[in-house]
Amino acid sequence: MHRKSGPRAALPCPPYEAVAILWRMTSPSPANAHSPSIGLVGFDGDDTLWKSEDYYRQAEQDFESVLGHYIDLHDAGTAQHLLKVERRNLAVFGYGAKGMTLSMIEAAIELTDERISAAHLRQIVEIGRRTLQHPVDVIDGVREAVTAIAARWPVVLITKGDLFHQEQKIERSGLRDLFPRIEIVSEKDPSTYARVLAEFDLPADRFVMVGNSLRSDIEPVLALGGWGVHTPYAVTWAHEAEHGVSSDEPRLRLADTAWQWPDAVAAIEAGNE
Repeated sequence: MHRKSGPRAALPCPPYEAVAILWRMTSPSPANAHSPSIGLVGFDGDDTLWKSEDYYRQAEQDFESVLGHYIDLHDAGTAQHLLKVERRNLAVFGYGAKGMTLSMIEAAIELTDERISAAHLRQIVEIGRRTLQHPVDVIDGVREAVTAIAARWPVVLITKGDLFHQEQKIERSGLRDLFPRIEIVSEKDPSTYARVLAEFDLPADRFVMVGNSLRSDIEPVLALGGWGVHTPYAVTWAHEAEHGVSSDEPRLRLADTAWQWPDAVAAIEAGNE
């Protein structure tokens, strides 16, 4: 999950879908009529439902190749400097490939002492363009797992990043039909999750969040008293790797793959009966 900007937006649902949400929130299905503890299951997007960080890693490698014309990459600490600039700019540019590209340009100017050419700056812009246009590869087992969970509990997609880019990825993923409600947010913190839960009129202890980032998907939910199902991705942005979640956190469940999500949520439900 990388560089996940833009204002918060909830993608509109057709009227029948909105009615379905209300019914599912107030009238449990036979499958869970005697187990009302879980009222909503949330899912992250990038690196949880579809691959993302791989393309940002490739962008960083391409960025270093450009800077190699000007500096010794081993001595410059290019990746660390770029991370520093990205963090500095998060409050201005937000998360996402566009913010990353602007930070790359700024970092390139700084690292080369303003010697970088317009031609090489154009190459950096093209790196950002390619990242925005990367394929959307759904992770194995995701559709089946979300479908199984949605058959028992209401589901919501809560994804962080650039609004336009996230909307594109949702549509290209082919998963749009699985989620009656979609939230695209500029940050994932306790206040964001609290606002979503308030709109569902749901206490935090009846909410489960599924995601790859302990920092963004799990820790804020745990802080509110909710539950987390963590599925690590093969690669993680350094910014997202920093968190304060303990490995023995009682409200945290580990699922190695998406195939294990239904059992993980069911185990949380069973433990609350």
